[in-house]
Order: sequence, then C-alpha cells, then structure tokens
Amino acid sequence: MAMNYKEEDGHHNSGVGPGLAAKSKKPDNTAFKQQRLPAWQPILTAGTVLPAFFVIGIIFIPIGIGIFVTSNNIREFESNVFMYYGLSNFYQNHRRYVKSRDDSQLNGDKNSLTNPSKECDPYRTSNNMPIAPCGAIANSMFNDTLRLVRITNGSEEAITLTKKGIAWWTDKNVKFKNPAGNTTDLKQIFKDTTKPINWQIPVYELDSKDQDNNGFVNEDFIVWMRTAALPTFRKLYGLIEKTDSSQVALKPGNYTLQIVYNYPVLSFDGRKRMILSTISWMGGKNPFLGIAYITVGSVCFFLGVVLLIIHTKYGNRNNSPDIPN
Repeated sequence: MAMNYKEEDGHHNSGVGPGLAAKSKKPDNTAFKQQRLPAWQPILTAGTVLPAFFVIGIIFIPIGIGIFVTSNNIREFESNVFMYYGLSNFYQNHRRYVKSRDDSQLNGDKNSLTNPSKECDPYRTSNNMPIAPCGAIANSMFNDTLRLVRITNGSEEAITLTKKGIAWWTDKNVKFKNPAGNTTDLKQIFKDTTKPINWQIPVYELDSKDQDNNGFVNEDFIVWMRTAALPTFRKLYGLIEKTDSSQVALKPGNYTLQIVYNYPVLSFDGRKRMILSTISWMGGKNPFLGIAYITVGSVCFFLGVVLLIIHTKYGNRNNSPDIPN
C-alpha cells in the first residue's frame, strides 16, 4: 500500500520513484542562508546620542544660515542675467514619460534614427515614417517664444538672448549628437524621418540663426530633455550678457515681455512663468536647501537639549541601587 510521508525538511515526497532520493528544498548549509552571520547591535546611551545631536545641530545651522543668506542676496535684474521659463503641474517624473525616449537615436545612431525604440510608442512613427526625435518627452517640448524689449522714449530696444552655453557640457558633447553622413546638410540627413506630432518645425530647423545649434544638439532641446524631478520646475531659456563691464546687463527702465503663445497648459491645469535671475556659487535663487539645513540642525539641537534635561533629571535615579526598607 502506497503512503505519503514527510521528509525532514517538512515537504511531501511526491512524484519520486522507488530507489530515488528526494530532492531537498532546504537552503544550503551556509552562514548566510542559515542566518548565522555575526551581528552587531549598537547600544544607544546618553553619552553617544547627546553629542551626536549637538554636533549635527552646531554644524547644520551655520551651513543653513550661510546658504539661505547667499540665496537671498542674489540680485534680480543685475550682472549677467539668466532667463528661465517655468511650468507648474507638469509631471516630467512620470515613469512612462521618463522612459519614452531613444538615447541611441539622440546619440546619432543611424539605425535608431530610422528604426526608433519601441519605448517611444505612441510617438514612434507618424504617417508610416519614423519620428526624430521620438518619444513623449521630445513631443512635449516647450516651444513658446520669449522676447524681452526695453521701452525708451516710445521706441523698442530688443534685448539680445544668448541661446548657446545653456546646456550641461556632458549633454552637449557626450549624450547628444547628430547622425553622421556624407553631407553637413541636416535636412538631407533627416530626410527619411518626420517631426514630432506636436512640433511646428522639424528638428533641423530649431535655430534659424545658428546652423550649428540645430538637430539633436540644439541646446533648447537638450535642456528640455533633462527631465525635472518635481511638477513645478524651471528650465534655462537664455542668457542676457553684459556688453560693457561697467554696466549692468539690464539697465533701469521699462521692459515688455513679448510672448508667441504656442504651448497650451490648460489641458493639465498648469501655469507658465518667466524668471529673470543672477546666480551665485550655489546656483540660482533657491532658499530650500538653506531652510532644510536650518530645520534639521534646529530639530537636532532641540532634541539634544530635551534629552539632556531628561537624562539629568532621571538618569541617576535609574542607575541608583535599590535601598531596602
């Protein structure tokens, strides 16, 4: 009579023929798999915890104050001025959105140019032609035109914006390249592709004034392709440089911002804005980092004081020996 039985490992030995040893499902007899590795558990005492809290507080608070003051001292509309465009409620950090690109295509690979990655779907092809650049990130590129003019005695003086040098060096020179070809004519190189669905012009016509700033190496395009971590963000649009070292980049006066509206934001309840700012050793004006340092340092210092009071008041009582009545 056949009968089921259990092995030492607690599993049923079913399906094993006569004379064959049952295969054990026990983990190997090693220190790691049997959880016999030596362990170290720190013992937290007042002598180790209190100094740590005070040291963190003493270090973080001055650093935070320094960063906060530096950020607040950044002067608006002075020196070389950086123009940014900002978007709100735009989630560039969505997982599918971030993956919707073809880095090989952006790096100038010819095969990816005419056969984009499937990660770009549904912005991979249009009218049976491959899209260059493909993907949702490129398709949603910000394309409003911002023009700043100074009004003097009723006449307009256009402020010159430098559009090169606004992207990261590694992006411009390593990650983004135009496809190589027998000609320098980008229109001929991209002839077997089509523009993204939401674009008004093809990628090789992004900069009508500078042919070296076209295609995948266009710096406005490169800046947009570096996705933001938060739904409210700003991206560099251009640089207003000083023409005279003795003068500020933006002279006192009345200015008008002229906008060619191409980029709709009502569909995602977003908002657009333009920011003018100088920079410091820590970048543009952003008080968050300084506030974070001050907050963490203050909390640690406060907890250190509270724990010190508790330890002083009750610590000796807990360590004193019991005295019999």
